[in-house]
Amino acid sequence: MTGSPALVALAAATTLHLGFQLTVTALVYPALARTSSQGWSRSHEAHSRAIVPLVVLTYAALLTTLTWAWLAGPIGPGLVVATAGTILTFAATAFVAAPTHAELGRNGKSDRAVRRLLAADRTRSMGAVLATVGALIALT
Repeated sequence: MTGSPALVALAAATTLHLGFQLTVTALVYPALARTSSQGWSRSHEAHSRAIVPLVVLTYAALLTTLTWAWLAGPIGPGLVVATAGTILTFAATAFVAAPTHAELGRNGKSDRAVRRLLAADRTRSMGAVLATVGALIALT
């Protein structure tokens, strides 16, 4: 493996994010979606409290290492792909997942909102895969 320290750090951050995101997509959200309407408020609140610190740390690592890689240069196709994947993930979070979580917290469980949350989460997983592939390409 070759590459600048910034690209090595970016590959580490995107790989960490990919593992986190795939765990959420494959295990965490399906379990949350199976929660009954009666137990929803408690489960959703517990989920939110537990996951927010992990999301903040993971997204901060992505943002920091992407910024470092862009500043350190050179800018190649892998870095552009890693950036696009990260932007996709951040956008799905900011514009769909976070507002849907707020709705589910305010109004309780609805099948429509849960489906929207699961779709946003699959989009985040696609972004995480794209970002990781891009970061690994940037290393070569």
